[in-house]
Amino acid sequence: MKKLLVFVGIAFITAILFYQFKPIEYAKSTLIPTAYTASYINKDGLTIKNRVNAPKGYKRVPYTAGSFQAYLRNYKLKPFGTKIINYDDTEYFWQRGHIGVLDIPVPKNGLQQCADALIRIRSEYLWDNNRKGEIGFNFTSGHYFSWEKYAEGYRPKIKDNSVSFHKTAYKNHSKDNFYKYLNIIYMYSGTLSLYNELPKINNSKDLKIGDMLIKGGAPGHIVMICDEAINASGDKIYLLFQGNTPAQSVHLVKNLEDTTQSPWYHLEKDAVIPVSNYTFYNSKFVSFK
Repeated sequence: MKKLLVFVGIAFITAILFYQFKPIEYAKSTLIPTAYTASYINKDGLTIKNRVNAPKGYKRVPYTAGSFQAYLRNYKLKPFGTKIINYDDTEYFWQRGHIGVLDIPVPKNGLQQCADALIRIRSEYLWDNNRKGEIGFNFTSGHYFSWEKYAEGYRPKIKDNSVSFHKTAYKNHSKDNFYKYLNIIYMYSGTLSLYNELPKINNSKDLKIGDMLIKGGAPGHIVMICDEAINASGDKIYLLFQGNTPAQSVHLVKNLEDTTQSPWYHLEKDAVIPVSNYTFYNSKFVSFK
């Protein structure tokens, strides 16, 4: 489970990631021209939609107001040039892979890593749209734990591979308690549980905003589609954002493999898709229910 990274030592994992990433960074530095994606980036834009222009011949796929897709497309960004900050207020060691930082706090406990950041964004959308009864996730063990149960006072008791739930606290449906619930989910859920729990997308043509490119594992990784455009031939392109390990600012990523179209991506099931400092092999996609 990826949460072991917190307890084994984030510094050790960061060192491994740095070692693995150095040759990628070097290679990319030879590919990124000074005129990189200038025609697609609006530095004054403070939402995902307003930050990135659609390429010529493409138009954004429409979604209804109030949908999860519209929520993500219009997610607020911090000013252009904002750096990625780790949970401990240090700067992430590599700042060349993003074109925007989402306006979402990073808890100081170090738990809000890659899958957790997307879990939070989905949960906050449901909370803000009076769909609190839909907030719930599986632990890696497979046990489902909902916000409603937590708010009623139930807490997990975990011993080895055994999980049970017991009412040990008073009812509390407050927003502060909601974030305490999310901390429990961060600890016991992750990319592996999401991959096992969520519906798979078998046809790349069915991809939409809110779907996720995922490698379930320990550790794995996950990124979310946050915008979508299409041309007259039906060819679709997408924008992606991610959290990361160590827990850090959620950020809108560049496409380092195709600087002529970055930050837009073409996405195909089973393809090799490099995303910032991680490469998805035999790519798979899942969707929130």
